[in-house]
Amino acid sequence: MKIMYKYYYVYILTNINNTVLYTGVTNDLKRRVYEHKKKLIEGFTKKYNINKLVYYEYGEDILQVIQREKQIKKGSRQKKIDLINSFNKEWKDLYDDI
Repeated sequence: MKIMYKYYYVYILTNINNTVLYTGVTNDLKRRVYEHKKKLIEGFTKKYNINKLVYYEYGEDILQVIQREKQIKKGSRQKKIDLINSFNKEWKDLYDDI
């Protein structure tokens, strides 16, 4: 019997010029980024054309992932930039890799 694990993701999106950062949480990263890219979600990401996935991490415990999202959101812009640089130095869109 195969055991299925449920993963939850915290992610950072930016715009084409890498000037605006958005941090979110989801249980389906591919679907959620697609929704941002197609502007299916009203709000901040649609308004500011934020649709490039530059960072993500995941875990099995939703509460821990939400806590991590809060930690990232609380951090300075520079901390977010450092986090992205440590994971994705070129700031390439990771959508096709997930």
